[in-house]
Amino acid sequence: MQYSRSAQVAIWAYVVVVLVLLYLPILPPIATSISPTGRQPSITSVSFKWYAQLASNPMLIESVKTSIKVALMVGLVTPLLALSAALAVRELKVPRLILMLMLLPLFIPGISLGLANAFLFQLADIAPSFWTILVVHVLWALPFAFLIVLTAISAFDPVYLESAYVHGANRLQAFITVELPNILPGILGSATFSVILSFNETVRTSLVQGPLNTVQTYIWSRYLQVGLSPQTYALMSLLILITLILIAGLLFFNLRKGKT
Repeated sequence: MQYSRSAQVAIWAYVVVVLVLLYLPILPPIATSISPTGRQPSITSVSFKWYAQLASNPMLIESVKTSIKVALMVGLVTPLLALSAALAVRELKVPRLILMLMLLPLFIPGISLGLANAFLFQLADIAPSFWTILVVHVLWALPFAFLIVLTAISAFDPVYLESAYVHGANRLQAFITVELPNILPGILGSATFSVILSFNETVRTSLVQGPLNTVQTYIWSRYLQVGLSPQTYALMSLLILITLILIAGLLFFNLRKGKT
């Protein structure tokens, strides 16, 4: 369909407005984090002293370590569970039931689901720890990872599997040698998205973390205690940068994969 010039201008104007609304809120904290005063953005001078001060905060360092460990574990475990569920949708005779059960947690309020998990751990006499945080993060990221892997599997043509069967491969061999390489970008995408979700999770974590802190719960607790500070702006900016780097890496991999 060929749009008129005025229609194209209107569409682009709409796109620009949406992008501004999406990204404008993150610009003031970033600009303030490199301001020498740390109170408001500066257009005359730049300072990274607030970033340097982050490294001298032992509580923050421990929170970062916890977040990285949990996020990496979530990035390993969640795609495997998502892959199993996506294959179950294709192989079993109740795909709609599996799909509904996998996506249902998305419609449960985060605070309610977090409290339910905390109550379950309490009934099972499981003390809050690294592992309770990990379980909650996996459960939070799993529906999203499942959708990504399911999309990748849906785009795969099963004719290739039939060809592998004809040439003597069993189901496992056909999956590993034929299907897995084709859906690997989707699996890596689910892993990346799971890491991002884990690193940015706050509400559910705060209910099961016990003595531990993640980066997000540290930011939230600092905000409740002292409000916004230059160090908080710097930390927020770093987290935004890390998220953008992960997404850019995933997009780069997908582009390289598409060209080969």
